[in-house]
Amino acid sequence: MDFTIEKYSELLKALKTHNNFIIRHDVDLRPDYSLRIAQVEAELGMRATYYFRTVAESYDEKTIQQIVSLGHRAGYHYESLTTCNGDMTAAYEDFCKNLTRLRKLVPVTTACAHGSPKSKWNSQDIWNQYDIQALGIEYEPMMDTDFSQTLYLTDTGRRWDGYKVSVRDKVPQYQRQWTEEGLTFHSTEDIIHAISDINHPIHKYNLLINTHPQRWMPFGRGWLREAVMQNLKNIAKRIIVCTKY
Repeated sequence: MDFTIEKYSELLKALKTHNNFIIRHDVDLRPDYSLRIAQVEAELGMRATYYFRTVAESYDEKTIQQIVSLGHRAGYHYESLTTCNGDMTAAYEDFCKNLTRLRKLVPVTTACAHGSPKSKWNSQDIWNQYDIQALGIEYEPMMDTDFSQTLYLTDTGRRWDGYKVSVRDKVPQYQRQWTEEGLTFHSTEDIIHAISDINHPIHKYNLLINTHPQRWMPFGRGWLREAVMQNLKNIAKRIIVCTKY
């Protein structure tokens, strides 16, 4: 059964046999689910970065501090250009305000844009006009990662080949190359098997793993509800992608 806590634990154990990987989590919803994932990682001696939005469904101060206390890092999952309706100046001011708010709780030196699939604005575009490093942000994963050396694997769409229905959570310039090299995976088990094979081309790359913790839970009503809702969202996102491109 995929997208369970048990399957995520299996993935972590497999990753420990890989030479170089980074784990990133986008906390879009249900921060309590993120704490559960953070505890599993800590028990295995692994550390990750959790990117929190500053909206009610993601931002919970106690949970953020608990996750950092386990040895993980916190980052800002910004969507300022969307929330400010494309106003670049207002978006920059919004980013600075929310970053300050988060830094009052925990150290923050990394930020990553929220995809906002229904929005016509990409919040990364703020940095075409402003300098993110001047704000003490040392790493923006989708801007600062060398994807010629790093394979990006994300569970967007509740599948690992969700780039087909994703508006922004993908690396288009390298996707065809990765597909030709056999580096696209559908299930978590597919990734585990690849890592377990020392001859698999996955070992030629560093790995940047991105998950959305609200997807990972014990099997039950919540798991079934998430599966059904995500399938409906994928249909909607496919329409957006086809319309846009």
